[in-house]
Amino acid sequence: MSKKRSAIIVSLFLAAIFLSIGVFRHFHQDEDQRFESYTRSLFCQEVSGSTITLHYTLKDPSAYGIKDTPITYGACSTDTSAICASVENALALLQSYDRKELSSKNKLTYDVLEDYLSSSVKEAKFSLYDEPLAPLTGTQSQLPVLLSEYQFYDVSDVDTYLKLLSKTPEYFQSIIEFEKAKSEAGLFMASYSADDIMKECQAFIDMGDENYLYSSFEERLKSLKLKEEEQASYIEKNASAIKEYIFPSYSLLKDGLAALRTSGKNNNGLCYLPKGREYYENVVANETGSSRTIPQLQQLTQTQMLDDLRAMQTVLAASTQGSSISSDVFKTQGTVLEDSNPASILAGLEGMLKDSFPAPPEVSTQIKYVQKSMEEYLSPAFYMVPAIDSTKNNVIYINQGHMPDDISLFTTLAHEGYPGHLYQTVYYASRKPDPIRNLLNYGGYTEGWATYSEMMSYYYTPLTKEQATLMQKNTSVILGLYALADMGIHYDGWTLLDTVSFFRGYGITDTNTIEDIYDLIIADPANYLKYYIGYVEFLELKKDAMDKWGDGFTQKRFHKAVLDVGPASFDVIRKHIF
Repeated sequence: MSKKRSAIIVSLFLAAIFLSIGVFRHFHQDEDQRFESYTRSLFCQEVSGSTITLHYTLKDPSAYGIKDTPITYGACSTDTSAICASVENALALLQSYDRKELSSKNKLTYDVLEDYLSSSVKEAKFSLYDEPLAPLTGTQSQLPVLLSEYQFYDVSDVDTYLKLLSKTPEYFQSIIEFEKAKSEAGLFMASYSADDIMKECQAFIDMGDENYLYSSFEERLKSLKLKEEEQASYIEKNASAIKEYIFPSYSLLKDGLAALRTSGKNNNGLCYLPKGREYYENVVANETGSSRTIPQLQQLTQTQMLDDLRAMQTVLAASTQGSSISSDVFKTQGTVLEDSNPASILAGLEGMLKDSFPAPPEVSTQIKYVQKSMEEYLSPAFYMVPAIDSTKNNVIYINQGHMPDDISLFTTLAHEGYPGHLYQTVYYASRKPDPIRNLLNYGGYTEGWATYSEMMSYYYTPLTKEQATLMQKNTSVILGLYALADMGIHYDGWTLLDTVSFFRGYGITDTNTIEDIYDLIIADPANYLKYYIGYVEFLELKKDAMDKWGDGFTQKRFHKAVLDVGPASFDVIRKHIF
């Protein structure tokens, strides 16, 4: 689940107070030791703010000195002044350390933190503009998946999990209160976005006894090998908690949104809100990790699309001179792979890394499938990021409702698995970065890398080079269109009619499909940009590396350089690899 920057900064302020005292206790330490004490305490403070965050980040919190933390989801804050003060104090404390005296590893951590907090300072005043709810990607969609994958390492985890379920109504109530504050400020979501989320909530409730929160609980419980009566007791408690807390929470959220659905002042892009264009600029910078202005990003996108279209034209021109390329290359491919088993595909992709990527650590990966009744409401696939002290076991979810053919499955597994998210995550963990780095959200880096990996994977398939080029460039162009639409809607003020006209200019004429795209972009600004702009920024980095390294450039050297830096803005990455 995507984590908004404002979520980190309230606890950062508390950490700042705590740390400002602790710093003086370690005056005898050198600057590296003081800085590492600071980041360690900051990490412990922040990771303890939510039971979900703590459990997903650390298998063994006690190894970090974290014990007896409150069981909570956290809460949405409407106190903009406190949020602004929090992040400003956190940045000031960070800058009290002398960067020049730090090791190269700590300088990187310092630079990433400073970049993150500096961006957060700009965004903090817009905290009420943030939106925890969105079709497919919002809390209402992501929370059940997070709960279903909440690992039971021992019996105490089961007890904590069941207590956490009882906190769901108050957590959802805090979201409703946040939405009420947005409504009062004239910032509530478009009515059709509210309708989509209410539909999701009802679909989740309607699953009833077939809901995967029942079956996943029983499955996880088996690993503990409890006595039969103890296991039965826990199963009964879980069933009661789902009925008493989870389903009513979704009803509460649905009713809360129903009461507010007509209070929104704007059914179009962010630029129609007061200071909405400035807010969007901040969102784009934070989501993409790019320091380019919106007009510069539009130009970058158009240039990349033109390059892709020219490459396609070159292949198609050659096809008229005896090549076997067919116009069917853009249609559903059916069965192309000899073995379309996801585990086999993933193993094959891992084996293809050898020449172009640093060796991955040895891990195991389980492929799971989204429950059929929820296929409409969840993303095509997603990788569950493992705890930083337990990266051996990994999970990828596949949404079969979004897999039209085995080439789509192949490229999706490249995005989520190798050399995408899974590889990127476990390789970076093997570098033993400062723990605080794992809590900083850089969507442009993570999703940009996964999209970059997906694009490369077309050339790993059995398709001919020409077919692979056409399909890869076509996919890139479509993502580019979504990126331009995102910026057009939220920055330039495109209406639905403008968006329909834009897509029709590229031969996409299905009005219902375009309206669906428009609705998704309205509900989740810059979501497409972190994939596409992140991908194109990696391409730009590669061009710079080829230019600067000359004959010393290799794919493996480039990939190792950007993976070693880890999640960061592209300015920070450039600073540390060149």
